[in-house]
Amino acid sequence: MTPCLKSVIIKVKGWRMKMKGLKNNKIVQSLLALLVLGLALWTGQDLGQEPAQTGSDEPRSSQSATTSQGSQQVVEGEAYSAPEDVAAYIDQFGDLPKNYIRKAEAKAAGWIPEEGNLWEVTDHKSIGGDRFGNYEGQLPEDEAYREADVNYQGGPRGPERLVYSEDGDKIYYTKDHYDSFQTLKEVD
Repeated sequence: MTPCLKSVIIKVKGWRMKMKGLKNNKIVQSLLALLVLGLALWTGQDLGQEPAQTGSDEPRSSQSATTSQGSQQVVEGEAYSAPEDVAAYIDQFGDLPKNYIRKAEAKAAGWIPEEGNLWEVTDHKSIGGDRFGNYEGQLPEDEAYREADVNYQGGPRGPERLVYSEDGDKIYYTKDHYDSFQTLKEVD
């Protein structure tokens, strides 16, 4: 064995012995445990639970929201797609959830409606926030409205929409692309 190789082996064996000594050292173990706990608290991780969400814009299903006294509880800054969740979000925060994008912004990002590629070019966004003309005349005429796709799961846009007044006092749901409306909120 060459002197250089012998020196390396001795150093590795010495390192292993030092590491074994650390394994049995209660102080070092306690410090390591505190370090792990401190990092978990600092990053907001719950050590006994599943990993935290990664911040994806993919919408939550309606089952993920909890109800309290008959109203949906939603979290500001989260993504929602179910009609009752989006309506609750508009009601509570006066705006659409973070997973919504206007048509012009989506087209600028590369969205081609005929191709149904919205999720591919926008990281799971839904169309919402554009003006609704109320050309069918089925909603009160004295309001300015906006619309938002609901229950959208990628691909071509479906028929389901929320139509809401700009002040958020009126929110309607249509499952059949404006043929009929269900009132979700109407404050006079």
